[in-house]
Amino acid sequence: MTLKAYLLVKTVPGKEYEIAVKIKGHRGVHDVTVTYGLWDMVVEIRVENLYELDKLVTNIRSLEGIEQTTTLLGHKI
Repeated sequence: MTLKAYLLVKTVPGKEYEIAVKIKGHRGVHDVTVTYGLWDMVVEIRVENLYELDKLVTNIRSLEGIEQTTTLLGHKI
């Protein structure tokens, strides 16, 4: 079963698009949308298990220019 998660990302001002391109290249990232408001982007993630999710989120968080993230794990009803 595929896990679906959303990663809300806040970046250093002015780096949103540069970071979005870097994030989009990661395996497991399904889509990246740059947004306006409290969060600078929403990353849609699809992975096979929580271990893969943890690895991916940890890698994304380590990118230079990312200030804050929040992970939302989805459950289809």
